[in-house]
Amino acid sequence: MEGFTPDSEPERYETTTPTLYEWAGGREALVRLLTIFYGHVLEDPLLEPVFRHMDAHHAEHVAVWLGEVFGGPSGYSAGHGGHAHMIGRHLGRGITEQQRRRWVSLLLDAADEAGLPGDPEFRAAFAGYLEWGSRLAVLFSAPGAEPDLHEPVPHWDWTVPPWQPPAP
Repeated sequence: MEGFTPDSEPERYETTTPTLYEWAGGREALVRLLTIFYGHVLEDPLLEPVFRHMDAHHAEHVAVWLGEVFGGPSGYSAGHGGHAHMIGRHLGRGITEQQRRRWVSLLLDAADEAGLPGDPEFRAAFAGYLEWGSRLAVLFSAPGAEPDLHEPVPHWDWTVPPWQPPAP
């Protein structure tokens, strides 16, 4: 072990926390998730009317959005118009609470089906974003809504657990 010094050892093992994007499996995992999800949406009597005329690349576009939100490349801001474009996709749609809940439920089910990580930390962060984002979509879709179109794409990160189990 030529060149080894105990002082340099901790640097070799320095760790960084992965982003939610990395932990989820990156672009490929998010495209898989959203392809499965929108397949189910088109079979759902409550959501199908909302998404009936979606673009053939909708799942990929939403995967790019979710990737940016979860700490991946800023492809949605660079290539799809950022937060203002996402807001514009919801304006005037009149999304109901029942539709919002179904959307969240189907997306959580699709996460299982797509093989996204099932650990409590990831799923808490994932579900937290879905709840927050879907509630904003309902607000933005309401008649007369005037959201701030200049806000950046939100960035979501790991949640902090409310407690830690005692050490064994």
